[in-house]
Amino acid sequence: MSVEAPCEVWFYHLERTSLEQVLPELLERALMRGWRASVRSYDPDRIQTIDAWLWTYRDESFLPHGRADEPLADRQPILIGSGAENLNRAQALFVLDGDPGDLSDYRRCIVIFDGREDSALQSARGLWKRYKAAGHGVTYWKQGESRGWEKQG
Repeated sequence: MSVEAPCEVWFYHLERTSLEQVLPELLERALMRGWRASVRSYDPDRIQTIDAWLWTYRDESFLPHGRADEPLADRQPILIGSGAENLNRAQALFVLDGDPGDLSDYRRCIVIFDGREDSALQSARGLWKRYKAAGHGVTYWKQGESRGWEKQG
């Protein structure tokens, strides 16, 4: 009998671009892996903004998604909401603010934070320490000189 590894926790430190520019690309990567995704925020305005943005962020495409407070939430490949329950059986959890909490339902948790905000930076550092101490594989990604991501240490 094999034991699944604990959820990996990846931290994405925004410095040059906005969440709205980065999130669709990361969600596309999750879908390309065949994963479902859950996007969590505790800010109702942010949930509404992300919901609208994923339909229109690119002229030639959109990301199929729904909101956790709407019918058929369990069928959505990408689900946006504030609750801790994994309604769509997502493998990837994208955390935009707050504490991710229990990660046992996920393969990967992606914590996206704005490094220009001291409170977000301090919160991410605290989460890093906690999840590393709990045995999760943690990885830190920082925006490079170009638009790409650089894995740090």
